[in-house]
Amino acid sequence: MEHNSHLQIKPKSKTGIYHQITPTKANWEYLNFEARLMTKGESWEHHTQDNEMVIVLLSGNFKVESDKGNWETKNGRKDVFSGVAHTLYLSRNSKFTLTAMSDTLDIAYGWCKVTEDFPAKFVTPEDTPVVIFGGDNATRQFNDLVPPGFGCSKIVVREVYTPSGNWSSFPAHKHDERIVDEKGTVLEPIQEETYFYKFQKPGAYAIQQVYTKDRSLDEIARPKHNDVVLIPKGFHPVVAEHGFHCYYLNFLAGTDQCLANTTDPDHEWIYDSWTSKDARLPLVTAEMNKQ
Repeated sequence: MEHNSHLQIKPKSKTGIYHQITPTKANWEYLNFEARLMTKGESWEHHTQDNEMVIVLLSGNFKVESDKGNWETKNGRKDVFSGVAHTLYLSRNSKFTLTAMSDTLDIAYGWCKVTEDFPAKFVTPEDTPVVIFGGDNATRQFNDLVPPGFGCSKIVVREVYTPSGNWSSFPAHKHDERIVDEKGTVLEPIQEETYFYKFQKPGAYAIQQVYTKDRSLDEIARPKHNDVVLIPKGFHPVVAEHGFHCYYLNFLAGTDQCLANTTDPDHEWIYDSWTSKDARLPLVTAEMNKQ
């Protein structure tokens, strides 16, 4: 088993639950994450207990029957490079059965303990906000699956497409210290984060640095297809290998349901340096789900 970094986790199997990250295993407080492969007709029964949960469709189709409502996908993408996700949010104390409706089903889901209740919400590709952010060779695409203001307690979910050779999560930023201004606005939360990677070809990879300003944490990871990189703290920029587009799915959970962060001060000038957007974006659209 290959490990470039103690923050990088390889998939443990090719079927069933192939990733399982808990606060105990990650040595953090809030965020849980799993990825699961299922075959047609296979069902997964679950109770969220004291947790809110977000389920993201990576490929295939599913139906969900629950005590909060019933939903079914009809135009699930063939893979993450063939469309936009369907996203299901479930509050704490939700009981559900999820059934695979395609030959194979690939899903990822995250959860965290909460003390509030919010309505269940099913978001289709057509209703998912898409943002082209950055500039020059740091342009990338955000699909905001569970953005700030979504109507939940702590969790945030975003999938990111980085064209080959481009930088992402850049300029480098962090969210490991809660800072609030005099008006009560959160300038930086404490949030734990997972980066779940997928690529179009098995040999492709990205390079991700995770570092703090004092370099007490300073690691380089080389995530490949289906790898997860943990971000317990610090700045965490990414670059996609030339020739291969990069996808990663971010789950965040912590003190606040927001995406506020602090940029590495050495990088602040970069925001004013961009002169163009990468014409290759968007890499995926909701229209692709219908093909």
